[in-house]
Amino acid sequence: MKTNHLVWLRNDLRWRDNPALYYASVAAQAEQSNLAVIVTPTPAQWSEHNESDAKTGLRAGLVNRLATALAALGIPLHSLEAKTFDQLPEIISQFCLDNDIHNVWFNQDLPIHEQQRDKAVCERLQQHQINTHLQAEDLIVAQPVLSQQGTPFKVFTPFFKRWLTLLAQQDITPFADPEPQAEPLPFTPTSFTWEMPFREDLWPADQDTAKQKLWQFCHHKERHYQAGRDYPIEPATSTLSPYLALGALGPRQCLEAIFYTCDQEGKRWQDSVWLKELAWRDFYRQLMKHFPLLCMSHPFKAETNALIWRRNEAEFQAWCEGKTGFPIVDAAMRQLNQTGWMHNRLRMVAASFFTKLMFADWRRGEAYFMSKLIDGEFAANNGGWQWSASTGCDAAPYFRVFNPTRQSETYDKEGDFIRRFVPELAPLDAKSIHDPKPEQRKRCGYPAPIIDYKPARLAAIAAFDALKGK
Repeated sequence: MKTNHLVWLRNDLRWRDNPALYYASVAAQAEQSNLAVIVTPTPAQWSEHNESDAKTGLRAGLVNRLATALAALGIPLHSLEAKTFDQLPEIISQFCLDNDIHNVWFNQDLPIHEQQRDKAVCERLQQHQINTHLQAEDLIVAQPVLSQQGTPFKVFTPFFKRWLTLLAQQDITPFADPEPQAEPLPFTPTSFTWEMPFREDLWPADQDTAKQKLWQFCHHKERHYQAGRDYPIEPATSTLSPYLALGALGPRQCLEAIFYTCDQEGKRWQDSVWLKELAWRDFYRQLMKHFPLLCMSHPFKAETNALIWRRNEAEFQAWCEGKTGFPIVDAAMRQLNQTGWMHNRLRMVAASFFTKLMFADWRRGEAYFMSKLIDGEFAANNGGWQWSASTGCDAAPYFRVFNPTRQSETYDKEGDFIRRFVPELAPLDAKSIHDPKPEQRKRCGYPAPIIDYKPARLAAIAAFDALKGK
């Protein structure tokens, strides 16, 4: 039986709820032909995009697990490595010619470099009369969410209302697994040249584990998500973001779990707070498509290009290392450096500190986060940083500056999170730990604050005030 269909996987490393794989499998079965799957690692491109070693390591593990599952169905997975995207048209087209492949299936990506990559690959394949079948982007609502005037939303709240309306109209049934096409294939895990260490104890590289974690979260934690999600010491968040970033979980899998859980609890699925968080992910990813300048390090608010950011290397290094002298900020940064992940409330605290108090260019902080995050998604990371810096759409008002000490006292009241990641402060009481006195800092070997909060806040507000009328 000839191989006529090829599925090209990128940030959708799963065999379940995968539209490209499902439709390719159906077409191959109908034609009594076979399909194969490829992944195209591009380590130099990932490095250029500041992707972390942790994310690369999880990706390698997921590819091996995916290859094992597909081999059990008689579907081979091939890894075609390149350095950068611009080598892929030649590599993929030659693979198709060598293997008599006439149809290539893939799910679309949204960032501009990925769109350019896909366009170049499609053009090369079409030169060889190879058909390309593009499926919808990996979004919860897999269609453009537009206003009644047909324009993209620039503010989240009206986007979310329209998003809910469209979601109510779409089929949420997960796409079926591909059918077995032959006897199981032998498979030996590959040691990739780009494989990196990551916290596999926290995020096993396994799609089945990801699905199990999804259902456990929806069954046991989703109802308490709104009450507990802001407290970093509490295990209240889903911690599914690494799997979503690499597509080990599909959108319809998430919806199925949310809808089922809400139905069991007798509440409207529209009221799920976690569903709203997934809508934010869609919002930022759709913005990338509608406003491609966001992919080129431009702020959404053009007038903020006039801001003159401070560049203090000593402060930047202290922030990166978790040695700013502000315990909650340092705990957040050390969590990031040690685990490859940071609690969402603390991402806002750390980013606000960086952009509003250090008054450092948000792009430097954005790049550092991407270089460490196991769940680094360009759209969400960019959107979050521009929100914190008040340079983006739907941004926090520029005069809203997080007070890190107040945030600490509110969301880590007993200081337990600080003690976990800043152990030198563990002996301090629940009041002192949020802002130790000079003698306590000296005794604990903890640094003095790198900035003075009040004048730093006023300076940031003055800088934004100066933009008025520009």
